[in-house]
Amino acid sequence: MDDKNADILEYPINWLEVHRDARLLVRKLLDKGPFKGIIAVTRGGLVPAAIVAREMGIRNIDTVCAVSYDHMNQGETVEFLKLPDQAMKEQGEGWLIVDDLVDSGKTAREIRQLMPKVHIATVYGKPKGLDSCDTFVREFTQDTWIHFPWDLDIQYVKPVASDED
Repeated sequence: MDDKNADILEYPINWLEVHRDARLLVRKLLDKGPFKGIIAVTRGGLVPAAIVAREMGIRNIDTVCAVSYDHMNQGETVEFLKLPDQAMKEQGEGWLIVDDLVDSGKTAREIRQLMPKVHIATVYGKPKGLDSCDTFVREFTQDTWIHFPWDLDIQYVKPVASDED
């Protein structure tokens, strides 16, 4: 981590937490539908979207492929590599966007401009982005960097009070 990220709190999320929290998201969404389908925001929204789709019995799944992060640095712009054709034609009406996290809200706001009638749901949220999201499960402080299990590798870590180099 570089110096400009020195004050960032790091919070690892494990697979069980993602699964539990995605199911909690479903409980919050049950009275918001019915939905024509789910649009997963790649890449982070793919796993939560799969869980939401299963739990809600939704089989119509598409993606919006967006790029705005580079490891632990958020970019200034959002680049869309792919947009969901059918939902775009319908301005998002009846469609559910699922993402892992709303951080600054930049990606969600850009999606909302493209599909103003879409319902945006994220598993996790931070204060700067919550106004761009319709439904979320758990809030973190803006200075927390969430490490998702699909971005981590299990490896040995020496004990804190160790003489090992």
